[in-house]
Amino acid sequence: MRALARRVTAAILTLTTLLAYAPQPAHARRAPGAEAPIVWKPCPGDATVQCGTIRVPVDWSAPSGPRLDIALARSPATDQATRVGTLLVNPGGPGVSAANLVLDHDYFGADVRRRFDIVGVDPRGAGRSAPILCDQALVDRKPAPLFTTEAQFRQAGEYNRRLAADCASRSGAVYRHADSISVVHDMEAVRTALGEQRISFYGASYGSLLGLLYAERYPDRLRALVLDSVMDHSAGLDAFLTQTADAVQAAFDQFVAWCARDTMCVLRGRDIKLIWAELMRRATAGKLVDPYDPPARIGAWELISAAFSAFYDPQWYSFAYYLKDAYEPAPAAGAPVLESADLTPHSFGAVMCQDWWLPVDGFTAYQGRMRALAVRAPQMLASPLALRALGGCLGREAPVNPQRPIPPVPGPVLVVNSRYDPATAYVWAQQVTRQLGPAARLLTYQGWGHVAYTHSPCVSGAVDRYLIGLTMPASGASCPAIEPKPFGVG
Repeated sequence: MRALARRVTAAILTLTTLLAYAPQPAHARRAPGAEAPIVWKPCPGDATVQCGTIRVPVDWSAPSGPRLDIALARSPATDQATRVGTLLVNPGGPGVSAANLVLDHDYFGADVRRRFDIVGVDPRGAGRSAPILCDQALVDRKPAPLFTTEAQFRQAGEYNRRLAADCASRSGAVYRHADSISVVHDMEAVRTALGEQRISFYGASYGSLLGLLYAERYPDRLRALVLDSVMDHSAGLDAFLTQTADAVQAAFDQFVAWCARDTMCVLRGRDIKLIWAELMRRATAGKLVDPYDPPARIGAWELISAAFSAFYDPQWYSFAYYLKDAYEPAPAAGAPVLESADLTPHSFGAVMCQDWWLPVDGFTAYQGRMRALAVRAPQMLASPLALRALGGCLGREAPVNPQRPIPPVPGPVLVVNSRYDPATAYVWAQQVTRQLGPAARLLTYQGWGHVAYTHSPCVSGAVDRYLIGLTMPASGASCPAIEPKPFGVG
């Protein structure tokens, strides 16, 4: 189950003065040393992609202080004669390597790769950019954020403070400067070092927050902006919890509806909600055997996290088998336990807890919110993303980049979102589109899964046309749903 939890973690996820958020003239925003050129070298293992680094201040409010190296990768436009410019990309996380996205030559369409230098900047604290490292054993002891007692609630805050101290001691000053505003400053330094007057940006999932904050601070430096599966940084505690709970419950209901109509669902004709209730009962009692790693047991948190992870693609076929095997377990030999490294990359808390303020006033208030969420999401109880953020930030200091609405932007912005996205709620895309003003337009994928660009040729085609020619889809445009298929079929 430990491996599954880590896959879920991967799937899942600086307000110092008012001046820090105010748009400034271009000459005033140039970062000290940002004019230094980037020295490019062939990336190890793929000479068609160039790798490089740029040095930036650890603390952008002290530009003459200590510095760190930010790693980036560039895939040059395959047709330099028709090159449009530079496309910066970020796949989200937080904490996922953007350089690795550039090394994935199949992500973007051939037309985009032909017309753009595609550049991925590993966010500070992640990937190859001074990664935040923590004790593996301590990370593995993180408590499940479905607290049933006041002692568990209190102990979670104590654990978070202990983990933060451990990660900070092993990672240095970057730990306290891993917020998204600092990453946005790094992106601007990269733009300057590349010699580009303007850039285009594609941000997926948590990467959409980077795009929003960059558009707020550097609106005149953006040529095009695509926000795919959108984080709404204006969502306070209650909106964050309820809107994500609605989204993940809707994803569960869509799974049930699919199983009722698809003959390949191994649970077709059976009462999935009844099966789920029994699995939750066993999990809560500590009696549910992990079908992937018997005889290990999994709890309610691991069970809803497995569902959440399955809804990303979505992996409905395999998830139906998972539920069947858990409900009707067959004898099986346990899988070998792999030894863990002493340290592990773990930037989620450092980023999330500096970007979001989700305070809960004690265990009683937590219980009340969980009861209300269970009414909205009777099977899923709450969003694992929201619970991980809430539970993982208990007891921590107030963030440097708390949530707030993003002001309208002048340039055209394309927002895309799946109607049934389990992680970034569709309502977030609607709200962010309204915040951005008349220059923004929402393209809806009427299907399922997280990150719409990868799930629909209709969506990817519309995004590609916008990036290349700034051609926006019609107002209210949508793309039809595509029925998921088992891996290896179609």
